[in-house]
Amino acid sequence: MRPPARGTARLLYGAGLAAALTLPAAVAPAHAAPHPRTPAVVPAADGAKGQELPGMPTVLDSRQGEVSCTPASKATAEKQDWSRQRLDLDRLHRHTTGRGTTVALISTGVDPGAAGLGGRVTASGDAADDCVGLGTFLAGIVAGDGGGSPRLAGAAPAAKILGLRGTDRTGVPQPGLVTAAVRAATEAEADVIAVAVALPRRDAALTRAVADARKAGAVVLAAATPETPARGSSDEIPARTYWPAGEPGVLSVADILPAGSRPDRALPTGDVDLAAPGAGVVSGGPRGKGHYLGGGVAVATAYAAGAAAAVRAAHPDASGEEAARRLTTTAYPADIPQLDAYAAVTTVRAGSGAPAAGPAPAAEPVAVRDTSGTDRATGRAVLFVLLGSAGVFSLLWAGFALSRARSRGWRPAGAGTAGKP
Repeated sequence: MRPPARGTARLLYGAGLAAALTLPAAVAPAHAAPHPRTPAVVPAADGAKGQELPGMPTVLDSRQGEVSCTPASKATAEKQDWSRQRLDLDRLHRHTTGRGTTVALISTGVDPGAAGLGGRVTASGDAADDCVGLGTFLAGIVAGDGGGSPRLAGAAPAAKILGLRGTDRTGVPQPGLVTAAVRAATEAEADVIAVAVALPRRDAALTRAVADARKAGAVVLAAATPETPARGSSDEIPARTYWPAGEPGVLSVADILPAGSRPDRALPTGDVDLAAPGAGVVSGGPRGKGHYLGGGVAVATAYAAGAAAAVRAAHPDASGEEAARRLTTTAYPADIPQLDAYAAVTTVRAGSGAPAAGPAPAAEPVAVRDTSGTDRATGRAVLFVLLGSAGVFSLLWAGFALSRARSRGWRPAGAGTAGKP
C-alpha cells in the first residue's frame, strides 16, 4: 500500500479499519509518531465524527543540536475514544479502580504535576523531566482520572504511578537506564512494572534485574517491539526477539488497530502474550490540560499495565504470576490474544491459578420425622382407588361391548330357535 503524502499525520477510520499514519520530517524515522504540531483525527467510540487533536511523538528530533520539547495541547477531546470502549473500562471501574496498587512506568519520564493524575505520581530527578511527553501520556492511559471527562479515564484511575526514565531526553531507549529503572521499581515494591521501550539486544544486567523483579512478586510487562518504522516496509525485516519482552515470565505486549489486526508495517517478532489497543488513543501530556492523540506498542503496554493494576487491586492475595495468568487466560482468543480487562478482573477460573470461588455455605439442617405410618395408610388408599377404578372401567366396557353386539344382530346361543321341531 502506498503511504500518504509526507508531512501528514492523519488517522483515517471507517467501519473499524485504520490506516497507518505517516511521519513528518521533524520526528526521527525509527520511531513513527504524529508530530505534536500536526493535528490528527481521533475516532469517537460512538461512531460520530472524529476529533482533531495534536499527536504525541515517541521520540524528538535532535539532529539540529537543540531539542524542542513537545508543546502544550490547546485541544480537548469531547468524546470517548474507541479503545476505552473496546476494553469496557466504564464497566470495569464499577468493580475496581486500581486503588492501593503502584505501577512503575519506564518510558520518557512522567511529570508529577500533570493534569488528570491527581498528584498520584512519584518521580524525581531526570524522571520528572518529560520533554517528549510520551511517559506522561502513557501514565494517563494507566491511571489517569480523566479530569473533567471521566469517560477518558485510564484503566486503573486510582492507582499510583512511579515514573522512571528508560530513555535519554529525546526518547531514545538506553539499556543502562532501563536496567536501573527496573531495579528502582523492584526496590519500591511496585505491583506492576511496565517497560514501554524495546531493546534490540539482550543485556545480562537487565536479565538479572527482571528476574529479581519477578521474584519479588511484580507483574512485569514490556513492549514486544520498537515502534512501527515510519518509512519503507517491515516485510523485509526478519522476525526477532526484543528485550526485555523476551525474558522468561515477562508479558510481551503488541498493539492492534480497531479491526483487531496489527499495523501494516509492524515489526515482526516471536511470541506475543497480549495485544491491546494501540491507535487513536486519547490522553493528556506534561504541559497544559489539553489532550493528545497517540498510538503504538508503548500505548498498548500502558493499557495492559493498567489492567494488571486493576487485577492486583481486585485480587490482592494473588501472586504476580497468578495476576499475569489472569490477563492471558481471560484474553479474547485471536491470532494474538486480545486484552479483556473486564474479564481479567471478574472471571472466576478455578484451577487456573486465579482465585476461585470460596466454599459453598453449608446447607441448613432439615428436621426429618417418621412418616412410615402415613406412608402405609397412603398406600392402602391408593390401592382401593385403583381397584375401584378398575371395576368401574370393566362395567363400562361390558355395557359398551353389549350394545355394539346387539346393533350387529348378535343373539345368545339358542335364542330364536325355541319352538322349532
